[in-house]
Amino acid sequence: MKLWQKNTTVSAAVEKFTVGKDKEFDLLLAPFDVLGNIAHAKMLATVGLLTAEEAAALVLELQCIYAQAINGNLAIEAQVEDIHSQVELLLTKALGDTGKKIHSARSRNDQVLVDVKLFLRSEITQLVSAIQPFFELLLAQSEKFKDQLLPGYTHLQLAMPSSFGLWFGAYAESLVDDLITLNGAYQVVNKNPLGSAAGYGSSFPINRTLTTELLGFAELNYNVVYAQMGRGKAERITAQAMANIAETLARLSMDMCLYLNQNFDFVSFPAELTTGSSIMPHKKNPDVFELIRSYCNRIKALPNEITMMTTNLPSGYHRDLQLLKEHLFPAFQTLKDCIEMAHLMLENISVKPAILQDSKYKYAFSVEAVNELVLEGVPFRDAYKQVGALIEAGKFEHNTNLNHVHEGSMGNLCNAQIKLMMDQVVLKFEFEKVNQAIHQLIAPAATK
Repeated sequence: MKLWQKNTTVSAAVEKFTVGKDKEFDLLLAPFDVLGNIAHAKMLATVGLLTAEEAAALVLELQCIYAQAINGNLAIEAQVEDIHSQVELLLTKALGDTGKKIHSARSRNDQVLVDVKLFLRSEITQLVSAIQPFFELLLAQSEKFKDQLLPGYTHLQLAMPSSFGLWFGAYAESLVDDLITLNGAYQVVNKNPLGSAAGYGSSFPINRTLTTELLGFAELNYNVVYAQMGRGKAERITAQAMANIAETLARLSMDMCLYLNQNFDFVSFPAELTTGSSIMPHKKNPDVFELIRSYCNRIKALPNEITMMTTNLPSGYHRDLQLLKEHLFPAFQTLKDCIEMAHLMLENISVKPAILQDSKYKYAFSVEAVNELVLEGVPFRDAYKQVGALIEAGKFEHNTNLNHVHEGSMGNLCNAQIKLMMDQVVLKFEFEKVNQAIHQLIAPAATK
């Protein structure tokens, strides 16, 4: 069944090539396609394109289909082109001519647009839910290990003293900024394109404000041409926000690979969380962190891939956009898996005590020595030269006592402030409004 087919039959080769992997990704969109249909049916009744009885019958049947989709029991039949066609076919089988009316004042273009936006909105919501406990773990570990010092590096050369309190807290605060950009993507995604039809609107007197409210969108994509142009843009912006989270995880993972290395020997993990070698019995490999790093680097490539796929496209719909789903949709689960595994590893980390007591790290305290001279009244540049001369002469003696008190330093981590920033960012998503709207659409199905 093809919604566009008239009296001709498409070549099997062309059909296979143009459909590609679309059906398997359409099943991910199935619940959201049904939600869009419910909102659309309710709206059609308010403008006289459906009777109240027809709309009620459609909504009841759609709620049943929604339950199938959520439970994984909805399939796209072999002869059916996509999820939109499958839902319409099921409605027509159940309700006859009433089912055929569901597509009034709509195109598959705005239908897939709303499906994708609802899907992205849901996945962003799940990402935030996955990030929050990981963020809390990072802050908890920051407090737990705040007195455990480790060397800080610049250019991978020994630099200044740091602490595991700083290290864990740094990645926690990084996630705050990552969620700020994710919230920006959410605001772009959380706009309603339904009613833009093929990208040029409809002569029917539809009520787009109503479907916006029914689906819990914060706002409309008002201009119908831009609503269609938003396909690809919403995916790219979301992918960029995901890439920021992936960057945080990839860098954290690289640190862990270094710190577990025997030449650093800063941390260790239970044997069951590392892997071994087939010929070297001493090996404890950080495979989890290496794979997180690689998966996340692949996610970081997504924004560029989407940018290239939409490069030089004029306004209006183009079949190129179909392929955007293939790498973006699975990336959400990959990113959530990476967060989960990073959480597992870091909640089981052991930190080596007294790392900086080793004399090989003594030059990490050179800046402390300079600062002590400055506090005694020596001009900074003179103090710098004095300490430099002692180092070159092999006479530098270091003091491991540290007194860092300014905001965000190892003696004043400001973790409470970082937690407050995260809480404020999460509140901006306003998930409850969306949850209430979706519940209203599907509530009757839950009571059957």
